[in-house]
Amino acid sequence: MSEATGYFVRKATGLVRAWSAFDAFIYAFFSVNFVTLGMYIMSFGPFVPQGHLLPAAIITGIFVTFLVVVYGGLIATMPRAGGDYVWQSRILGGGIAFVLAVTGWWFILWHWVPIYGNILSVQFFAPILATAGRGDLAQWFSTPAGIFLSSLVVVAFVAYYIAIGMERYAKIQKFCFWGGIVALGIVLLLLLVGTQGQFQQAFNREAARLFGASGDAYTQTIEASRKYGFTPPPFTAMPLGPSILLIPMVVFYLLWPNWGATLYGEVRGASDYRRVFKGMFWGLWITVALSVLFFLLVAKTMGWEFYQAANSNYWATIYAPDKAPKLAVPLWPYPALLAGWLVDSRVFQVVLLACMSLWFWGWSGTVFLSSTRVIFAAAFDRVLPEWAAQVSPRSHVPTGALLLMVVPSIVVSALYSYYPGFATYTLDATLVIAVTYVGSVVAATILPWRRPRLYQSSPVARYKIAGVPLLTLAGGVTLAFLAFNLWKWVTDDTYGVNNRQSAIYMLILYALALVIYLIARIVRARQGIDLAKIHAEIPVE
Repeated sequence: MSEATGYFVRKATGLVRAWSAFDAFIYAFFSVNFVTLGMYIMSFGPFVPQGHLLPAAIITGIFVTFLVVVYGGLIATMPRAGGDYVWQSRILGGGIAFVLAVTGWWFILWHWVPIYGNILSVQFFAPILATAGRGDLAQWFSTPAGIFLSSLVVVAFVAYYIAIGMERYAKIQKFCFWGGIVALGIVLLLLLVGTQGQFQQAFNREAARLFGASGDAYTQTIEASRKYGFTPPPFTAMPLGPSILLIPMVVFYLLWPNWGATLYGEVRGASDYRRVFKGMFWGLWITVALSVLFFLLVAKTMGWEFYQAANSNYWATIYAPDKAPKLAVPLWPYPALLAGWLVDSRVFQVVLLACMSLWFWGWSGTVFLSSTRVIFAAAFDRVLPEWAAQVSPRSHVPTGALLLMVVPSIVVSALYSYYPGFATYTLDATLVIAVTYVGSVVAATILPWRRPRLYQSSPVARYKIAGVPLLTLAGGVTLAFLAFNLWKWVTDDTYGVNNRQSAIYMLILYALALVIYLIARIVRARQGIDLAKIHAEIPVE
């Protein structure tokens, strides 16, 4: 190694602090996306028949706040590109860090691309096409070819989105944020001023006009759910025990306010703990508040029984097609689509859905952006080839790392769409990310003793409760919370992730990461480079 570069590929990363704290807040807010993720996950509520989404969302928000405390402390202590990989490698060791972070942030996010594609299909293509009178084409997007096309759209858009650089990315993100807020405000306003009678009339009208339904489709939806075996409880029934069992479902959208943690080497003021904490905290709790408001308005105007029944009927067609009831509206019951029906104008409905799609486009960058920084950090440490750490001098984007996300994700999307059974392999995709979080939470919990000088020089060191570091206390609570969710995911069929094939597949991905790391250790050792010494140092941004 030359004297100029020292341990790392070069003196500094080449990344720039192009984001403000507000940009980081928007990213956190989109990561726990109320519309794109939230409404989608809420539709799984009937899988815990007696549970209630409202208390589950509030309780989940409380526990995820401890995760925010932990990640805020790690960011303020080491605000470096790479997040989880950097913290774990400097506290727990390079091997553990590489296996956990590379699997959880690189390999797994390939498999999220077709999941994003599927969400794009049900929240954008299908409802807009159906509203425009092309119900046949709308349903085509649920076919393998439709999902693959949606996945390719995601890849193309996100690759461009990231390649233009963080500064221009932030401008697009802001546009999607403000436009999405306005669109959501209109949806909530429609639910506020509308009545249940008006909604029932609108639903029956559109079900007949667009899909040829006859009679009282609204009432038929509820009756069909009861015949299928699911009788929705009233909105006022909120038993605590069953609602707690909904938490491992609700975290599928509320567990991600720290998703931008890998980007804080490019955020101004990242060493300010309170500023970092507030960005993630408000991203989380505004989403929780929107969730509660949404539940109240749905119960008022759509009817809670109808909303739950429509969700149950739809998922029955996916998971139990032989027993599923016939749907009056053969689409995923997207609340924005249904609320738009309160206005009997096809133009208004299409424009509203197009504006609501800004929630997706603003969120979509999360599938690659955070991951590229983990890949970049590992390459900057010389674990991965140096070309993966190259940064465009014009846009300050790690183009090699972006390529390592784009190409494999296209292959995985094709397998997901066309290879029967491959989608089953992806069921543990969320579990693997949570395991990566566990690694960082453990690192934060022991940081005051593992790296005392580093900890004492950080702004989070002054926060203690009864003499115990806040980081350690929050870490303990977060570990218990993550352990509960991991345990339920592994042992309970309700959440759809305790699949043997998926578990084996994920273990293979972990093994692949370990093999890559061991090869890197051998190759670098022959070059006279000690990766252990590199992982003892903190890179300069």
